[in-house]
Amino acid sequence: MKKISLLFILLTFGMSINVAAQKKADGEIRLIVRGDDIGSSHAANVACIQSYREGIMRTVEVMVPCPWFPEAVKMLNENPGLDVGIHLAITSEWQYYKWRPLTYCPSLVDENGYFYPMIWRRDDFPPNTALREANWKIDEIEQEFRAQIEMALKKIPQVSHISCHMACSNWDDEVNQVYQKLAQEYDLDIVPSDYGVQPVGGFGDASTVDARIEKFIEILENLQAGTYLFVDHPGLNTPEMQAISHIGYEDVAADRDAVTRVFTSKKVKAVIQKRNIKLIGYADLKKEQK
Repeated sequence: MKKISLLFILLTFGMSINVAAQKKADGEIRLIVRGDDIGSSHAANVACIQSYREGIMRTVEVMVPCPWFPEAVKMLNENPGLDVGIHLAITSEWQYYKWRPLTYCPSLVDENGYFYPMIWRRDDFPPNTALREANWKIDEIEQEFRAQIEMALKKIPQVSHISCHMACSNWDDEVNQVYQKLAQEYDLDIVPSDYGVQPVGGFGDASTVDARIEKFIEILENLQAGTYLFVDHPGLNTPEMQAISHIGYEDVAADRDAVTRVFTSKKVKAVIQKRNIKLIGYADLKKEQK
């Protein structure tokens, strides 16, 4: 009897979230524009703040173990209206630019003490570059996740949720259980799909800035009533970012600079205004539930 009652409560709670989200979205187009990887570089920091202050981005994901996290903290505290997610990271993917864990977790690092570049082994990468193939320990993953969460909460007041850098939670059931547990423990478990949020596609094969702006405008023009999520990585085409790359992704600076230009485009902002699209963040979803 207790199991049936609990199931009823859970189902009712889930339905109430979706009904509330749908009711809120009836006749209204809402869009979450999320920028990932603030804290990873100075260029990413500047681009993310620019995408918020001059553009359409309302949520940003911060990477705590990265070298430019302290600057990101300063910038985020100066922009309290920007919704923040903790982008949990247990990989360090770039070839000549690395970061290490906050805690002592020898099973999660390579022979040089850096996080492994990837979760899954890539055919074009050297051997011993995937965490999944290492002798990783779940208690060390939990300890590192927890340290990153607590550091961000200590430094950034407007943190609302957690997310995963390079799919760091869904590659193993045990890891995913830890991720879900910590999200609930720290009250950071905002999963957009639970609120009826639908992901929208990326830029496809559009490579130039102008082509990406037109592609994004096409996406905006085709949105119907509802709540949507668009995710990408703002950056700047600077010498710093030009030095960041890995095998198979060499045009990082130009690629991410184009994202910033889309997010701050006057044409894009004009379409959003014309269609009366409401820009929101993850935190707004939880506020509506409450």
